Amino acid sequence: MTRSTDSSARDESLYFAPIDLGEHAELCVRFRLDSYVCSFGSSARFYADNNTDQGYVDWLQRRMHDLSGSCVHLWRGTQIIGQLELGRSCANSHIGYVNLCYLVPDARGSGASGRLDEYLCAFHAKLGLDRAHLNVSPSNERAIRYYEKYRWRNRGDDPRHLELLLFEKTFEPAQRGR
Repeated sequence: MTRSTDSSARDESLYFAPIDLGEHAELCVRFRLDSYVCSFGSSARFYADNNTDQGYVDWLQRRMHDLSGSCVHLWRGTQIIGQLELGRSCANSHIGYVNLCYLVPDARGSGASGRLDEYLCAFHAKLGLDRAHLNVSPSNERAIRYYEKYRWRNRGDDPRHLELLLFEKTFEPAQRGR
């Protein structure tokens, strides 16, 4: 596992590592289920989207195989406190997409959220992208405040998912040859 390069004292023990599905598949499912509860009030939609826990784990496995660094856990020391699932937009491959940006309840409000945003911006920029999209349930007010804090712009109802808001963030693509 490689520690991230930020050396601020507050976040010194925070680092990202690729998800180890052999060790943490059940935890990934729990995090995803909690994200659905936070967004929609129940986990029923998770099973409508994935059919089974294993369907979701299989999707994660494919994503990690196809796009290195796209699915990571955020660790604080020896504890996993967050999870990111990243890729490209299905509607436009020139735009990044955030499938999941998750922190455990105890880590929310601790400052760790900034590290998630830094990672996802850097990940998409390294792909040569200058923006990313994500969806948020209008009822998930905490998530909306989080994304607005990190300069994500609410673009309104997502035309492909009218029950969700579409958020967009622009950033500088990474310089080629670095």
